[in-house]
Amino acid sequence: MRRSGSITGRLLLGFVLVVITLGGYFFGTRKEYNVVTGENQRIAYSVKEEIALGLQAAPEMAQQFGGLYQDERIQAQIDTLGQKLVEQSEAGDTPYEFAFHVLADDQTINAFALPGGQIFITVGLLNIMETEGEVAGVLAHEIVHVVGRHSSEQIAKTQLTQGLAGAAAAVLYDPENPGSAGAAQLAAVVGQMVTMKYGRDDELQSDQVGVRIMADAGYDPRSMGTVMQKLGEANQGSSAPEFMSTHPNSENRIEQINQAIAEEFPNGVPEGLIP
Repeated sequence: MRRSGSITGRLLLGFVLVVITLGGYFFGTRKEYNVVTGENQRIAYSVKEEIALGLQAAPEMAQQFGGLYQDERIQAQIDTLGQKLVEQSEAGDTPYEFAFHVLADDQTINAFALPGGQIFITVGLLNIMETEGEVAGVLAHEIVHVVGRHSSEQIAKTQLTQGLAGAAAAVLYDPENPGSAGAAQLAAVVGQMVTMKYGRDDELQSDQVGVRIMADAGYDPRSMGTVMQKLGEANQGSSAPEFMSTHPNSENRIEQINQAIAEEFPNGVPEGLIP
């Protein structure tokens, strides 16, 4: 009888957790259509909240990478390039307030976007870029993270996944059966892997839509493939298997970029684009 009661109690707890999680996802988030990505999204924050969060976090994030690069000429060039990508593409029709910053860290090869439009690129990444088009590819990718509202969408999805994984763990774990701990831990691992897949999907979408943003601004989108090749070479031997990573493998990304280019330019990439 005690065993039966324990199972019933865990099932009831799991059911309650599922109801709370689904309620939070469907009633605590907003469903909006994204004109840039063409998707209906569940998002955690409004545009104004995203902008405020990004502005608040920007100084601390910059400090973690050695602060802003002190060469004002380079800073101005990157901001001018970034603003060109925004203004001459569909990103310019969004309400986001973009600013582009160069970070002083010359050892880290990275670029990232905060919610709302604060975009950063390290000197370390700039140092391996050889053309203006390659830098444009990096910035276009980060612009899509902003207009795609990936941070806000990720928070909503992660809360859903973690809540459901927690409900599964509550049902599977039996204090009277030590062996059940493994099943509960497996539920948590599965939840984490699902969350990582969300991240990989966002990266691929940023590459694909970034192709369009580059072309709209007059840049050869094939430069983005070159960037991914260089990133793959820089990370060679240190990357985890794709299913255990928030980023797709470089080979997969290059393939997806080439496919996006073929769809954008079925008759071939036109001449005269900036490489």
